[in-house]
Amino acid sequence: MEFLDQLKADLTTLGGSLRALRYTTHIAKNPTRVFPQLIEELAEKYGDAPALLSDRENLSYRELGARSNRYARWALAQGVAKGDTVCLLMPNRPEFLAIWIGITRVGGVVALLNTNLIGKALAHCINVVAPRHIVVDADMLPPLQSAQPHLTSNARIWLHGDAVAELPRIDREVDALSGDALADGERRALTIEDRALFIYTSGTTGLPKAANINHYRLMLATHAFAAVMNTRASDRMYDCLPLYHTSGGVLATGALLLKGGSVAIRERFSAREFWDDVVRFECTLLQYIGEFCRYLVNSPPHPKEHKHKLRLACGNGLRPDVWGEFKQRFRIPQIIEFYAATEGNVTIFNWDGKEGAVGRVPWFLAHRFPIKVVRYDVEQQQPVRTADGRLIKVGKGEVGLLIGEVSERYAFDGYTDKSASEKKLLRDVFVAGDCWFNSGDLLRDLGFRHAQFVDRVGDTFRWKGENVSTNEVAEV
Repeated sequence: MEFLDQLKADLTTLGGSLRALRYTTHIAKNPTRVFPQLIEELAEKYGDAPALLSDRENLSYRELGARSNRYARWALAQGVAKGDTVCLLMPNRPEFLAIWIGITRVGGVVALLNTNLIGKALAHCINVVAPRHIVVDADMLPPLQSAQPHLTSNARIWLHGDAVAELPRIDREVDALSGDALADGERRALTIEDRALFIYTSGTTGLPKAANINHYRLMLATHAFAAVMNTRASDRMYDCLPLYHTSGGVLATGALLLKGGSVAIRERFSAREFWDDVVRFECTLLQYIGEFCRYLVNSPPHPKEHKHKLRLACGNGLRPDVWGEFKQRFRIPQIIEFYAATEGNVTIFNWDGKEGAVGRVPWFLAHRFPIKVVRYDVEQQQPVRTADGRLIKVGKGEVGLLIGEVSERYAFDGYTDKSASEKKLLRDVFVAGDCWFNSGDLLRDLGFRHAQFVDRVGDTFRWKGENVSTNEVAEV
């Protein structure tokens, strides 16, 4: 039975992995084709088909392309040079994507600020990227004002929406600009190696860190997850995750847009209104984090929890004690759990749906996913090394630290803080001179090359889907 189970898991994993490779191998071969350019192509291809939906506004593919072109022209008019940073502080809405797609189209770098931060923590996130401009939604003006006394940059602040403040209105500025395709003279020469976004991660210590996201990572993430979920034009994604994070803002959106599907965006998760939304928007896909799955299974029965059209749920953090009940109670046909880190070079998928596993790397794909789980001393908070200084791989059933090999092919782009980037690297791991990314996560080897998430290392914990450093709590 074990042999047959392993063979079935191998075949499922092989099929999914081959599809992912087919979707992603062209990216490096076309280094000047970046995601914002792809949006322009999709606008031509899918036209008036719905792209982004919400209770606040809807954008077709054509409208998304035009709206992003207006923001690109705004960036050009403001003299945003290639590599200049613009901070974006805005709740979930389709306009959020139009803004960063447009600015990155002409070489700007957009820092996606966490809308839950205030004061010194928010100021820190702004200061570390040294922006020239800050775009703030009217609803987010009070948090930004709480941060202003601590800002070290002279960034110009632009207001989106109506508020009692003497600030220039970016929404009015862009409404006056053309949404037509950019002329040759307006385009900037970009490659997949150019930086596109800063996405923040708490890591395991200290304040949030700004992770470097280049256009290659954007293309790889969107295309890989389109393959993982096998998205199609008839699909509709329910996205209630923060757009300032990778899962909600890149994976859940880009994976659908690539294939002509649409994304229903909600400002924030609501257990009470979840099934109403999923049914109302006729969603077929769901991007989850484990915490909201727990909230749902702990909620009273909902009259619409079986009336949905979901065919697949994809996400991370679904713990073993919730997995079975979530799948069975809500009749979810397929769950694809994955493991990834915004700044890291490690991504694995649980293609065959084994409950409690974050992913599986069979022997025939080991060269494509160079990861290891090594022994870790929790008390000393460091990997265990042998007498000659090498790390030790764990055996079946053991818990250890997940690491990923750093190479030209599997790069670690790090943070704005070079010293913080260096702290995430382990050197001379198995042979002299090698280098590996320290994920900061403990995993258990379940056998059959399945891995199960166990815990974070260091002084950190999860709260409402965020990594929170205990140092941050102490500061408050």
